[in-house]
Amino acid sequence: MNIVGLLLAAGSASRFGSDKLRHSLLHGVPIAVQSLRNLKPEVDEVFAAVKPGDAELFGTECKPVICERAADGMGASLACVVRAAGKRDGYLVALADMPYLRRTSIAAVRQALEGGAALVAPYFRARRGHPVGLAGRFYDQLLTLGGDEGAKSILTQHAKELVKIPIGDPGVIRDIDTLADLLPPIRT
Repeated sequence: MNIVGLLLAAGSASRFGSDKLRHSLLHGVPIAVQSLRNLKPEVDEVFAAVKPGDAELFGTECKPVICERAADGMGASLACVVRAAGKRDGYLVALADMPYLRRTSIAAVRQALEGGAALVAPYFRARRGHPVGLAGRFYDQLLTLGGDEGAKSILTQHAKELVKIPIGDPGVIRDIDTLADLLPPIRT
């Protein structure tokens, strides 16, 4: 199957206080680059939705797609990057501010798509996370997305088809919105 990764990296990062996607993690790799490196080995290729001026963010590690309407929200960025990727057997939608996601979690979502699932999402402690997998049949619906909810409308409309994968990886729900989010989680 031809499953492509779609990395959403065109957000404004207003709560972070600076360009969070370029902010380095403890090992010196920028947040967005680590998110890409987690995703890339698990898919055929990766297209990254980026804001104008950020095309060089990932170097040659993926195909950057400049989303002129990135300010319109995640849905607009997702539609933009889907258009660039074209019709595929499936899409893995990942967020560039989720660098703690394990490759095994990404692989589990991909494998469910390969097994014929229409929609797939990992769940950690009953919370839906990322990446979200969508079969290629949703291509036309993905192109119409707008606003700030990403593919949520598709997941809601086709909720009965959603395969929920329980994952023991808190990285599927751990995104970086503020500097405090970079601190190690408190274990209870």
